[in-house]
Amino acid sequence: MSIIVFSESRNGKFKKHTFESISYASNIAKNISSQVIAVSIGKVSNEELTQLARYGANKIISVSDDKNQNLDNQVYTKIISDIAKKENAGIIIFCNSFAGKAIAPRLSVKLKAGLAPGVVALPEAYSPFSVKRRTYNGGAFSNVVINTDVKILTINQNSCDIVENPVDAPIETYVPEADDSLYNTIVKDINVVTGKIILTEADIVVSGGRGMKSGDNWKPIEELAKLLGAGLACSRPVSDEGWRPHEEHVGQTGKIIAPNLYLAVGISGAIQHIGGVSASKVMVAIDKDPEAPIFQHADYGIVGDAMKVLPRLIESVKKYKDL
Repeated sequence: MSIIVFSESRNGKFKKHTFESISYASNIAKNISSQVIAVSIGKVSNEELTQLARYGANKIISVSDDKNQNLDNQVYTKIISDIAKKENAGIIIFCNSFAGKAIAPRLSVKLKAGLAPGVVALPEAYSPFSVKRRTYNGGAFSNVVINTDVKILTINQNSCDIVENPVDAPIETYVPEADDSLYNTIVKDINVVTGKIILTEADIVVSGGRGMKSGDNWKPIEELAKLLGAGLACSRPVSDEGWRPHEEHVGQTGKIIAPNLYLAVGISGAIQHIGGVSASKVMVAIDKDPEAPIFQHADYGIVGDAMKVLPRLIESVKKYKDL
């Protein structure tokens, strides 16, 4: 039995959460005497593919033909399903990203496999197979038992440490046997936001809410984020008001993030917002209302006017960094 990891890439480079997923799979493989097979779809150089072996991939399968350069859920499901059957996969791992959320349920139906989404830790047990996941908008945990022969997991970002475990891994090229009728999605244009830290991959996120009072007051948020090397985010009311672009909206109806540090400024903490950021390892809240719900979820809190607290916080960071 093998463990397959869908290895996401962007512009020929693997995402950070791909290495997390490989490390996660490698840890499981040690416990069940299995091998880890990384599956990459898209044009990725051999040099970049070998990075997967640094974290424990025993074999790397590359699908790099011209027909499969853009994510098509139906096509990717067929490709991964065929590889899973060929490699006798017992466990298939995705990151709990947009791609993972799109492909994993389809694959679950196709392979008649049990699916555990949003897993946050290594298996609690292997017989029966049990994993922990967040539930109730991140307010609780549940243990999910999967009894099917094939098991599919989507792993929350930052739930697993990236651990180097170098092995020698052959790289195999795989040519899918997919009927042309499957390719019914046409990509006419791709608009990529550049010059910004991708929120779903950021280690630190600085986020502003309606407590900032106006989009004109965002300069301190931007300065702090730049000093910390952080991603910029906002709550839904802010993006709805047009103060900030919608791609910065985090929450249950926006981007789901799991940074190591989440700094919420002027965000009251509505349950929909908490649902998208509750996986943060450390949450710091700044709000002038001591009764704001966000303080119930924050690890650290500062009660005060954001426009007075932020300048002092920026100065402290500059002093710490000797700027």
